[in-house]
Amino acid sequence: MSLLECRGVSFAYEGVTVLRDLNFKVDSGQYLCIIGENGAGKSTLMKGLLRLKKPSAGEIVTGDGLRADQIGYLPQQTPVQKDFPASVEEVVLSGCLTSLGRRPFFGGEQKKRAEQAMTSLEILDLRRSCYRDLSGGQQQRVLLARALCATRQLLLLDEPAAGLDPVVTRSMYDLIGKIHREQGITVIMVSHDLQSAVGSATHILHLGQDRQLFFGTKDEYRRSAAYHSFLGENSIRIRGHARGRKGGV
Repeated sequence: MSLLECRGVSFAYEGVTVLRDLNFKVDSGQYLCIIGENGAGKSTLMKGLLRLKKPSAGEIVTGDGLRADQIGYLPQQTPVQKDFPASVEEVVLSGCLTSLGRRPFFGGEQKKRAEQAMTSLEILDLRRSCYRDLSGGQQQRVLLARALCATRQLLLLDEPAAGLDPVVTRSMYDLIGKIHREQGITVIMVSHDLQSAVGSATHILHLGQDRQLFFGTKDEYRRSAAYHSFLGENSIRIRGHARGRKGGV
C-alpha cells in the first residue's frame, strides 16, 4: 500500500471548487514535487494532506501506519514567525511535542533527535543562538530541523526556499535532497522553481486551471506537454519582466 494516496479528491471554499479530481499516490522513499502557477491550489492541497482541510469529494488514504500528527511540516514563514524570541535548540525541540505523550518535559530521546536533526542541517553550532537573530537561510534550516524531529516517514515542505537568494536556495534544495537520500524520508514539496523541482524530485505533480495537469516520474514529466508549456510560459514571463525593467530605467 502507498504511504499516501489521493483518490478523486476535490477541494472547495464556500461551495466554489478550487481543485478537482486529484488522483496520485506517493510510495515510501519517493520525492514528489508539486508545481504550478500562483493560485493553482498547491497550498490548499498541502492543507488537505495535513488534514487541516477536508476534501469536498474523494478521499485521502494513508498507509504504513502514517498518522497526520507524525508528518513533519515546514510551512511558509510569516513576519511574526521570523521574529520568534527562542533559541535554535528550543525551536527544533518543539518538533518533538507530539512524541511526548503525557510527559511534561523533553527527555533524552527527544534531545537526541533534536541534536541529530541540527547536525543533519549543519546548524548544531547555532543551537544557543536566538532564532530571530539568524539570516533567512539559517531560519529555514532551523524550521526544517524542527520538521525532521516530528517524523521518521514523511516531510511536507511548502516553498522551503521562498524569499532566499539563489545561492542559499540551491543549498537548501541540496540539503533536502541529502535528507531524502541518506535518511530515506519521503518528501512532498511545493515549489515554483521548475528547474530545481525537476532536478531533485523522483515524481512531479503539476497543478493548473483548478485541476491536475500531470502526475508521473521526473523523466516522464520532461517529455510531457505540461512541462514544455510551463517552461515556455516562464520564459516569456522572465523576458517580459526584463524588458519592463529596461524600459523603466
